[in-house]
Amino acid sequence: NPLEVRIEADARERAALARLWDILGVEALAAELKLRRWKKDGVKVTGTVHAEVTQACVVTLDPVAQVIDEEVEEIFVPEGSPLARIPANDAGEIVVDPDGPDLPEPFTGDEIDVGTLVAEIVAMALDPYPRKPDARFEDHEEGDAEDGRKPSPFAVLKNLKLER
Repeated sequence: NPLEVRIEADARERAALARLWDILGVEALAAELKLRRWKKDGVKVTGTVHAEVTQACVVTLDPVAQVIDEEVEEIFVPEGSPLARIPANDAGEIVVDPDGPDLPEPFTGDEIDVGTLVAEIVAMALDPYPRKPDARFEDHEEGDAEDGRKPSPFAVLKNLKLER
């Protein structure tokens, strides 16, 4: 029978995650997961993760809200399990399919930290360049152009001298 687990981060945990991810805030973080036996000694974790975070806009530094809803499907096997090995072909070469399923994650002991799994899923779903919809780089030019043209990105290189 699957074991149903619901986790929700409290205010202290959300503040710690915001510091870890270097974002403005984590307003909500919850997950509903089902853990069930996988093959002989593995565990399959499925479910959903919901988070509400606030990041700084890369243009204006104003707060940008993001809602994250991700599906979870992860397999864990005990450390040293043959199920965690990367398959090889007949020539002994390791074959990695970038579009194929991920390899099972190893765990030690008799516990799996699903809180860490949830935090990793949210961290990977964060927008690396959050931007407000109306934010623009208007009236911004790199460097000084005397004749009104956009400066060359290589113009600064002419002033560099090699040190020996």
